[in-house]
Amino acid sequence: MNFNPLSLSSPFGYREDSSPMLMTRLSVKACIIIMGFLGLLGWGDVNSAIAANQEGKPGSKNSTVLRLSLDDAIAMFLRQNLDLLKAKYGIETAKAQKITAGLFPNPEFSIETLSAYTQFCNLSDCGAINHVLSQLFVVAGKRGFRIESAEFGTQSAEAGFEDTLRQLSFAVKDAYYRVQVARRHLAFDKQTRDQLYRAFKKMTAESPRIGNEEDHIRIKIQAAGARSAVIRDIQQIDSDTADLLLLLALSPETKLALTTKLTYHRVEPDIIALQGHIEDARPDVRAKRLLHAKRRSELKLALAIRYPDVTVDLGLAIQGSKGPDNQQQWTFNVGMPLPVFDRNQGGMKEAATAVQVAEADLRQTLNEAHAQVDLAHRHLVQSRRLVEAYRARALSAAESLLDTVKKSYETGKTGILSFLDAHRTRTDIQEAYLDALYNYQHDILRLESAVGQTMG
Repeated sequence: MNFNPLSLSSPFGYREDSSPMLMTRLSVKACIIIMGFLGLLGWGDVNSAIAANQEGKPGSKNSTVLRLSLDDAIAMFLRQNLDLLKAKYGIETAKAQKITAGLFPNPEFSIETLSAYTQFCNLSDCGAINHVLSQLFVVAGKRGFRIESAEFGTQSAEAGFEDTLRQLSFAVKDAYYRVQVARRHLAFDKQTRDQLYRAFKKMTAESPRIGNEEDHIRIKIQAAGARSAVIRDIQQIDSDTADLLLLLALSPETKLALTTKLTYHRVEPDIIALQGHIEDARPDVRAKRLLHAKRRSELKLALAIRYPDVTVDLGLAIQGSKGPDNQQQWTFNVGMPLPVFDRNQGGMKEAATAVQVAEADLRQTLNEAHAQVDLAHRHLVQSRRLVEAYRARALSAAESLLDTVKKSYETGKTGILSFLDAHRTRTDIQEAYLDALYNYQHDILRLESAVGQTMG
């Protein structure tokens, strides 16, 4: 990094020509100290990183800029998200299984021949041709149980799709607000950076307020921290934007202009009413309940399998002119397996165990849902208190403190340390309020997701 002792770099990439009065105040030793801090902090790399981000990637001038409100983002997510599309295919698969469960066994047609060629009795003289039509009849309601199980499976798949929609909708909304809060953090940090630069210019331009080299180093270190925060904000924006674009199935080159602002709206949910709506509103609870019903149908099917199915045969025998029997004979046969051995003992035990597992899974899901709602509500209450505390006192107090110290600093009543401390306090309070506001909105979304319904 090049450094000219006859000029002084500002904390933000600007270069100010030194005046004779400035050089009389700044010794060569001070310049060497400042140069060392600049080299350690890598300000040249920071400048290039920020410039590269402002210029954008190659070809960014041709990238699409898409204006999206939160409702627009949800609508686009419903149309384009690939996880939702896969969940929808799961419903179609369940419907196909329901169709298969309702099918009847196909009849079977066979032809048998009878002749004695070694005794000079060919087929046309004394042979016979038997035509047999067989049909399997499923008894004990097995087909009905299969249809019932498949119907519950279809409804469970639909509830699973709704649960995927619930979870991914939360992810879309949260990613949307994460991008918004990261951009506001970036705006705050850029404002801090610019304010420190202006303070540095004023400090170096007015000879009575120049101070010593230690004051310059302090303000430069503070400015370097502000510039580092800007870079971190840019990285966070890139990461959150990538998550949102992935959820919306948009190209990574797409630029987003988000129009729904992150603002404070007081929400006071009725936790008792919300707890009562969980079983009806939560799609994952409904899916587990339907799965439990499906397992019960499968158990009834396993119990019915012990009754053998019946096969009915209807046949016609056509013979030659010499027999061996009557010219035409009709046959009617009924057959079934003999239940000498119980071949479905394992199937019944497995089906009964599956019912118990599904019941336990349903209870666990209900317990988790109630716990999630209770925890989300508790977090929401505390987040709301924190936001309101910032809005009531902390924000205005930090601004008032900075204004007072700034005036005292300009009149020479306080030093640079007091000014930097007040400035840092104001910045910390603003960013802490922004984080609290995001956490409050995040807790609202999480409570909505835990309940399974939106709140006004």
